[in-house]
Amino acid sequence: MLQMAIPRLPHILQLSVLLVLSTSWATSASADPENFVHCLLNHSQTSHPIAPAIYSPKNASYSSVLEFYIQNLRFNTSTTRKPFLILTALHESHVQISVVCAQIHNLQMKIRSGGHDYEGVSYVAVVPFFILDMFNLRSIHVDIKSKTAWVQAGATLGEVSYRIAEKSKTHGFPAGVGPTVGVGGHFSGGGYGNMMRKYGLSVDNIVDAQLVNVHGELLDRKSMGEDLFWAITGGGGASFGVVIAYKINLVRVPEIVTVFKVPRTLEQNATDIVYRWQYIADKLDDDLFIRLTMGVVNGTSSNSSGENNKTFTASFIAMFLGDSERLLSIMDKSFPELRLTQSDCTEMSWAQSMLFWSILPTGSATEALLNRTQVRRFFKRKSDYVKKPIPKTGLKWIFKKMIELEKPRLTFNPYGGKMSEISASATPFPHRAGNLWKVQYATDWDIPGTEASDHHIEFTRKLHMYMTPFVSKNPREAFYNYKDLDIGINHNANGMSSYLEGRVYGIKYFKHNFDRLVNVKTKVDPGNFFRNEQSIPTLPH
Repeated sequence: MLQMAIPRLPHILQLSVLLVLSTSWATSASADPENFVHCLLNHSQTSHPIAPAIYSPKNASYSSVLEFYIQNLRFNTSTTRKPFLILTALHESHVQISVVCAQIHNLQMKIRSGGHDYEGVSYVAVVPFFILDMFNLRSIHVDIKSKTAWVQAGATLGEVSYRIAEKSKTHGFPAGVGPTVGVGGHFSGGGYGNMMRKYGLSVDNIVDAQLVNVHGELLDRKSMGEDLFWAITGGGGASFGVVIAYKINLVRVPEIVTVFKVPRTLEQNATDIVYRWQYIADKLDDDLFIRLTMGVVNGTSSNSSGENNKTFTASFIAMFLGDSERLLSIMDKSFPELRLTQSDCTEMSWAQSMLFWSILPTGSATEALLNRTQVRRFFKRKSDYVKKPIPKTGLKWIFKKMIELEKPRLTFNPYGGKMSEISASATPFPHRAGNLWKVQYATDWDIPGTEASDHHIEFTRKLHMYMTPFVSKNPREAFYNYKDLDIGINHNANGMSSYLEGRVYGIKYFKHNFDRLVNVKTKVDPGNFFRNEQSIPTLPH
């Protein structure tokens, strides 16, 4: 991987075409893909030619470039509209040129970093569009002396962890545990991981950024201003510009961390253990994060037909910033119901723990974090937040419904610790104090076709509906990084309709921070060039 220091000073694209931006891009009569390409080539810099970054359907590598970063196969069918062009930016100037030329020729831009967008919003559209793919802009410069790193948006979380571990055994960064997740989307939407109870979210540890705005200017925190910087640290970068890089603060981690995964079925007292987990997960030592995942498996007994009965299983997956001896002491005092033993625990480095969480084989070399190959499948995800423990009768009812549905899984990610200490308005991410845990609904399948897709999506929606009595209300909160188009879509580019449609999903994602995000959006992108199905809308003129 190329490693270089990210430039600290803002830099303005010197293009004559910037002069035309006094006219709104939306006044163009129609999209013009052919002239768009001419615009890109005509304004390419000699030192950084843009031609090698352009992939049209006529290019032999077009399909492989498009599909490599499509994780959800629901959005890679024969009927899915494909981009007329993919621009795999090799330099910041390519991003700047594409932003300016797309406005001149009235083309919708989709910005993709890692391709983990749950609803394909970063690479699918209903109108002619092109993809600005950031995967080549992935340099990572770690400075242990200042305890910071500049990370470009096209890097993956696995690469970030690896490069930090390369320089230090006692530094890390609080982010997700999926090695192939792209930095751009993950950081700009909030970014959480198994150290959030100790250090908060990714955005709580971001101190600077580089962004190409609607005028094609490359800005840093100082030149973009605090309002825009605030917006792109939790409000989604793609609504406000193209994030090129983030500067992050590294955090301290011990040389040895401990992990465990302990499953329990209904026959192994799972109901009582889950019930107890609800009361202690957010109050444990801040060094300890215990995720709870729940699903349906085949039982050990057989019914009259000779088929395996279905049973419910709860798995407790933990990350502890310390050794197993201290972990066992904490568990014996705080969560004895799980009956954790020394044999359940595995000690390793912080970087190696990411391999454990991503379910890679034990003993895998940390170089596996650099592998960008994704697990590609059909899936649907939804989210919720829980503010008070679910009664035991409610848990039993949920478990019964899950067994009936079979496929959907539930994952509870506990809060508390640092998450309760940071103001809900410090970043656009509002889901702080008052929440016990975040819920993810997950259904995967491997059968292509509309019938299978509709079937499994409906099961996910049913489980989400069954959980209604037990989750947040007014609004029913949702997590922006778990993109879910079920909660609302914006069909309009501008005007009151756009704002009203945007408010439907915006309040669920951002609560009281939504209107501030709208004000920032209206100021920095009044023509709403940077838009998608769930982007931040502008105020009506």
